[in-house]
Amino acid sequence: PVHLREAWGIYKNLLCGVTTVVNHGEKIKKPTNLITVHEDRQSIHSVQFGKKWKLSLNNPLKKNVAAAIHTGEGTTASANREIDTLSKWNLLKRPIIGIHGVAMSTKQAKEFRALIWCPESNYFMLDQTAQVNLLKAHTAILFGTDSTLTGNWNIWEHIRLARKTGYLTDQEIFDSLTTNAALAWKLQSGAIAQYKQADLVIARNKNATSVPDAFFSIGPEDLLLVLHNGHISLFDEELLPQLKNIDPGDYSRVSIQGAFKYVAGDV
Repeated sequence: PVHLREAWGIYKNLLCGVTTVVNHGEKIKKPTNLITVHEDRQSIHSVQFGKKWKLSLNNPLKKNVAAAIHTGEGTTASANREIDTLSKWNLLKRPIIGIHGVAMSTKQAKEFRALIWCPESNYFMLDQTAQVNLLKAHTAILFGTDSTLTGNWNIWEHIRLARKTGYLTDQEIFDSLTTNAALAWKLQSGAIAQYKQADLVIARNKNATSVPDAFFSIGPEDLLLVLHNGHISLFDEELLPQLKNIDPGDYSRVSIQGAFKYVAGDV
């Protein structure tokens, strides 16, 4: 049922410490305050499967709204040509955020505000991923997980796979998850700074000797606190004695890899 799929999409992100997602598809039917679900964009599936995609892309009422679209999702010459077709028909020169871009060239990348890189999904489906090591000089790289149908529910597994490719530096991967994403979607988040949305994630260090190693070793079981817009959406059981103003009855107690978390709402 749609409401369960939506709820799982929200909770699987929250359990991983994700505070903001961009939904590519129909708008969710039940708004949530557990995480930010950004939907101030136009979703077009793709040139190949999008119904009346040319009309949707050239809707003058949406001229300044970012269009998110699957493009170049393949390894063939036709997948590459699809990207040119999309750019050619962007008559209003709208900001386009491409998804996947496995077949994208550096010249094509210049036509996009950003590219959402989904390495785990790409390797699962195509055994190949976008050459973001080359594309990053021509467009912003954002991080995506696509669907749990084509990848692990745990975003940290996707992040570690991205690191293994060596296509982006550790800092560039971090930026693709935070500052780059906030800039591309024009969000007041993505950084710990004055006037930014108070989204903070605190995790346990697994004896890593460097900040990057500590970050890339995180799993859902290591999360101690997830703060979304100043409100606690998740906390580890060991913090319960310290959180004096929290009513445990407002949270569900769940077990992840032997660690108990309190998650807002009725899981």
